[in-house]
Amino acid sequence: MPDLSWMAWTWPTAIFFITIACLIAMMGVWEFLSPGGGPRIGVLRFETTRGDRLFISLLGSAFICLGWLVASDLALWWALGVCLLYAVLVFCFV
Repeated sequence: MPDLSWMAWTWPTAIFFITIACLIAMMGVWEFLSPGGGPRIGVLRFETTRGDRLFISLLGSAFICLGWLVASDLALWWALGVCLLYAVLVFCFV
């Protein structure tokens, strides 16, 4: 086993990475059960699939959290709520 004591593995960090892994796994199962992903053209005016929308959601959520850390003194849990709302909007309109 490699020595990972230099890493700051806290429960919130572990939950963060486990959540991303679960989202990617669930997207893989969804794609296996219903191939194709129903590509569509949304407000960005180019074709996106479910996987594209998940990627856009994750990338945008990272920037939302970074911006939250820079611009706000409120707890990061509020940013999580903004990220969830953002992800819902991406899946509905992109």
